[in-house]
Amino acid sequence: MGIRTMLKETLPPAMLEPLRRVYDDVHYAAMHVVPEEWYLKRQFEKLVGYPLNLDNPRTFNEKLQWLKLHDRNPLYTKMVDKYEAKKYVAEIIGEEYIIPTLGVWEHFDEIDFDTLPQQFVLKCTHDSGSIVICKDKDKLDKKAAREKLERGLRYNYYYRGGFEWPYKNVKPRIIAEKFMVDESRTELKDYKVFNFNGEPKIIQVDYDRFVEHKRDLYSADWEKLEYALMYAMNSGHEVNRPQKLAEMLDLACKLAEKHPFLRTDFYSIDDKLYFGEMTFYPEAGFGKWTPEEIDEKLGNCVNIQGGGAVADR
Repeated sequence: MGIRTMLKETLPPAMLEPLRRVYDDVHYAAMHVVPEEWYLKRQFEKLVGYPLNLDNPRTFNEKLQWLKLHDRNPLYTKMVDKYEAKKYVAEIIGEEYIIPTLGVWEHFDEIDFDTLPQQFVLKCTHDSGSIVICKDKDKLDKKAAREKLERGLRYNYYYRGGFEWPYKNVKPRIIAEKFMVDESRTELKDYKVFNFNGEPKIIQVDYDRFVEHKRDLYSADWEKLEYALMYAMNSGHEVNRPQKLAEMLDLACKLAEKHPFLRTDFYSIDDKLYFGEMTFYPEAGFGKWTPEEIDEKLGNCVNIQGGGAVADR
């Protein structure tokens, strides 16, 4: 039994959280000095289950790791910045697909809550996971929100997310967005389109994220796929085909053009599409596919020859 598992099983939650933060801070500091390739190879075998071959990458996850190190187009920084990406995307597909931004600030204490509506979403622009969903401003725990977002602002996600280079130079900020829900009236389903060399092939649908996170995969023709990424396939449930599926795939093609791989995320709200975000490395390239052979099958779809800026390491 590892020490982290032992502590998790023996200590109460109130003691675990401070220890987790200390561990996170030590890990973050160490990530500034460890060699990228060494770390990626170590984590890859630990999380994915087989050795990472960067000399001759064949699987989907291997090619994502290769792209981390060798495809470093400066444009990617803008594409993953949750604030700047909106401008970039609007220029390509149109402003009508952009969720309205209510404000942007460098620190939590700069937020003028009086100017915000009763419902809104706060999120950091430079990372993944630093998000606060406010359904009633009068009941918002501002202390907890401040702690979560300010902690997020302190970290460079490049050193926290497995050396995902596009995030390295994103300016840390907080944005407020319009609160939106889909037909469930409780959340937004994420439609994450996997584009291989500009061609949409897979649509990952995430839902019930704040209850019991579920994930299903569909083909571009909306046929449910008999494999899974990280989460077990929800075999007893069918997600309805989005009415604007063809439009979604068309938008994905426009955004993913000329990229070896790009995941483009959308929301479908009242028969209208909205852009979510763009991701170059789903699960940081450490995601386990079930069955395992899908990893190699999808790797065949990624052409890493001749694209992107070569890494300057």
